[in-house]
Amino acid sequence: MSKSIFYHAGCPVCVSAEHDIVDLVGKQNVEIVNIGEHRNRIEEAEKAGVKSVPAMVTPTGNVLHINYGASMADVKG
Repeated sequence: MSKSIFYHAGCPVCVSAEHDIVDLVGKQNVEIVNIGEHRNRIEEAEKAGVKSVPAMVTPTGNVLHINYGASMADVKG
């Protein structure tokens, strides 16, 4: 993985964090994944270690959980 991946669910907390992440690391360095819209990416996020969103997975595989918006169980419904 060459870019970080920022997963979120589209809620106001997540969207605010998305803007901050893009400002911090630059849009070219992060892939934004709204798993509320792209539900097929939920399993990918879980396999990467995401326990709640918003969260960012770094290129080295570290998972940075940012704020606590929603657990993955809540996202899956």
